[in-house]
This record gives sequence, C-alpha cells and structure tokens, in this order.
Amino acid sequence: MTQHGAPAETIRHIVIVGGGTAGWMSAAFLTNFFKPHQMKITLIESPEIGTVGVGEATIPPISFFNQAVGINEAEFMSATQASFKLGIEFCGWRHDGHSYMHPFGTYGSPINGVSFHAYWLRARALGYKPDLSEFSMSNVAATKNRFDRAAPNSRDPRAAMAHAYHFDASLYARYLRTLAEGRGIRRIAGTITSVGQNPHDGTIEYVSLSDGQRVEGDYFIDCSGFRGLLIEQTLKAGYEDWSDMLPANRAVAVPSARFEAPVPYTRATALKAGWQWRIPLQHRTGNGYVYVSDYISDDEAAQTLLANLGSEHPHNKALAEPRFLRFTTGRRKVSRMKNVVAIGLSSGFLEPLESTSIHLIQHGLIKFAATFPMSKNDEVSARLYNRIMAEELEQIRDFLILHYHANAREGEPLWDYLRHMPIPDSLREKLSLFETRGLAIFPNQTIFQEPNWLAVLMGQGPQPKGYDPLADSIPERDLIAALERVRTLCAQTTDRMPAHDEVLKRYCAAPSLDEIA
Repeated sequence: MTQHGAPAETIRHIVIVGGGTAGWMSAAFLTNFFKPHQMKITLIESPEIGTVGVGEATIPPISFFNQAVGINEAEFMSATQASFKLGIEFCGWRHDGHSYMHPFGTYGSPINGVSFHAYWLRARALGYKPDLSEFSMSNVAATKNRFDRAAPNSRDPRAAMAHAYHFDASLYARYLRTLAEGRGIRRIAGTITSVGQNPHDGTIEYVSLSDGQRVEGDYFIDCSGFRGLLIEQTLKAGYEDWSDMLPANRAVAVPSARFEAPVPYTRATALKAGWQWRIPLQHRTGNGYVYVSDYISDDEAAQTLLANLGSEHPHNKALAEPRFLRFTTGRRKVSRMKNVVAIGLSSGFLEPLESTSIHLIQHGLIKFAATFPMSKNDEVSARLYNRIMAEELEQIRDFLILHYHANAREGEPLWDYLRHMPIPDSLREKLSLFETRGLAIFPNQTIFQEPNWLAVLMGQGPQPKGYDPLADSIPERDLIAALERVRTLCAQTTDRMPAHDEVLKRYCAAPSLDEIA
C-alpha cells in the first residue's frame, strides 16, 4: 500500500541498529532532516553494550556537523565537559625528545597565488631561521595555551585558525539522544537475536529481539560496532585488511583526574610498541595506549600506561580500571549494500591517531543524505556512496601511514619495521612530490588538505630539496620582510588572546559530575 501516491518502495521507516556515538549521531542527524510525519525513525540499543571512548578527540569538520544537527556550541560543550582543540602535538615520532604540532588552520596565506610555505622554503635556503610553525596562528596560540575562534572576516589574522573539540563520548551520545528523542525518535532497549531477509532480493525486512519483538523497516543503519551485525554477519560485505601497513591492533584506555588546566590540543607520544594519547577535558583527562600486540602484552601495555600517568604529574591518577579494545585496521569492501548502510566502527576502523573516528561517522551520514536511497535497493546511489567513502578512507589511511613511515626511531624493532615497510603507491607519489619541490597539494585530497600534510611532512621529514620556482617571483628583501610581517602578526595576535581555561569558564563551564550523573 502506498501513501500519497508514493512508489511502493519509498523509504518511510529507518531503523538504526545500535546506540553509542554512531547511533545517536545518526539519530540526531536524521531527525533534523525528517519530521515524524515524513519518516519514522527507530533506534534499537542494547543495554549490554557501552560507548567505546576512543573518539573523544575530533577534527574541525565536527563544527559543521553540529551546526547541521542544530546544536548550540556552548550548551553542547558544557553538557559533554568539552574543551577546545587547536591541533595535535606529536612527541617522539621523529626521535625521543623531539616534538611538533599538527595545527588546524593554515600557515600564512598564499602570495601571488603560490603556497605560503614555498616562500618560507626559499627563505630557509637563504639562511632564514624561524620555523614554519611560527606562521600558524593555531600553533602559536596552542603553545601559549590561549584560544580564540576563527574570524569570519578574511582580513582578520584569526581567519587562518580552525578548531575542534575534546569531549566525553558517552556524554555526547547522551546529549544527542536527548536531542533526537525531543524530535520524536522511537528508542527500543533490547538485544537483537536474529535478522530477517527478503527471500527474493536479500534485503533486510526486520530484526527480532530477545523479548519477542519484531522491528520491521525499509532501510537499516548498522551502528553495531566492529561485528557489523547487518553489513557483515548478515550481508557478508567482506573486509579489506590494512594491518600490514597500520599494524596497531590493540588499545587500552583509562580516565585520569584533571591535573592541570586543559590545554587546547591533543598529545600523541610515541612509545616502543605504539603511541599514547592524552585528551584534556574539563573534568578529567582521557588517556590510552594504542599498540601492536606482537611487541607488547596487554598487561605490560596497561602497566606502561598507568606508570606514565604518574610520571607526567603526581595528581594524574587513574579514575577507573584500564579498558581494552581489539581491532583490525581496514574497511568493509562496501559499506552500503542492499538496504543497509554501515556507519562508524561497523564500516571499518582507522586507529585514532588523527582523531578521525567521529569524522568518519559524520562524513558517512552527510554522504548518505547526499545519496539518499530512492528505493530499498538503490544500487546506483549505493555505488556512488561506496566510491566516495572508499576514497575518504584511503586518503586517511595514507595520512596515518605517513606518521609511522617517516619516523627516525632507529634501533627499535617496531619502528624499524614501520620505517622500511612497503607503502601504497599513492603515498609514495606524495612523498616524491614533497621531497623534490615541497609540494603538498595532492590529487584527490579529501579531509586532509595541504596544511595538514605539510605539518606532518615538515614535522617528521624528510625535508624537501627544492621549492616551487614561482616563489622566486619577488625580490629577496621583500620576501624576508613579508615573512616577518606574518610571523610578528601571529605572535602579537595570540598574545592578545585569552587563556584557554578562562574561555571555558566564561563560555561553557561544565556542571559537576554529580549534577550530570
């Protein structure tokens, strides 16, 4: 039976399988597009499965997603104990004692249509000493523990900035749940025991719950995590394993007490078997060790993580028992198939080194909306969606591999392997372009653009041998003067910015943990 003359297969009921960050982001996103009379949306959430907390750090596109969902920034930040994030500090990735920042935003601005860093490379060849990081507004602000948001006026030097957030993933899911339920979503608490498929075309018709309920739907969003209940266990999409290039397969996480004013950046510190994250929230600190199980045991990884907390600060004490997570880096061969789209961990997993987990959820949702199915089994839209998501994942994969491949931690078995391991041809081409002429604008760039690649390439090496010859278009005296104006402007502008912690207290102070329990 059709409604209002609509085709028989028009999507009228979407079922979201799984809660957590991916499920409730999906729910909030879809309820902002569809009113209850247009689309019935049901979310099934197992009370036995909690939120995986590896996605507490984000990258700047999260701001776009929050706006698209209708979220008030200050309200959301207060509800999730959030702090601002201007970049990621990488410690020890070149060698012990070395650090660099991957800042958000840009380095300077193009001159005569030529990338700013090309002029800096030319000046460096002439003996100019200041580091490229001094020309990033976000970098300079972060190292001073100051914060301001990007200015809408392109003539304002703060226009070169960009920010993201650190937040409690479980509180973010709770916040989005409240938002979605206020818009009419139906939530069912239950455990799925079986999946019913159409015997003719294999599409999903319903899921059965342990209490006997049967939930039918036209389209299903698989947010069931690594197991991929619908996309893999039912539809057998297949998995493309990338662990030969990204071998980390374990993580252990633990929250610790707040021991300092939150800094506006994430920290990633290289260790013998992987790397450790530190994410500062208003009420606590998120910590974790991402590692390769062939090089360290689970017990030793947990002991290392806990020992490092105390070595950072005597008050940086664990607030819970360490929690372990197992994964295989890679992606589903297709993440949209028949009447199922996999969102979040069910579509694949790229370790949290560049805070892309939540980005991939929102990117998947936005592209799903852009290719919204016209019927239950819209193969044309599915093929386009799968190509878009594959390209995004492969670009992120290359960016992550770069961090490992470009290390100089000689004499350590894991890091020696990573430095010499085979890398994708797509990444090898990028390295060649950068090494010969400092080029960091690459084909098919998606989320990570020229400034992002530049930060890691310059931060870890190898350094380029040349630069864009078009940067020779201005006289040497004018070149140095132009660079110095930008460097001075960065220093002076950030000196006038308020302290990050003061911004949090004034703008989005979070309630106490007792108030949000």
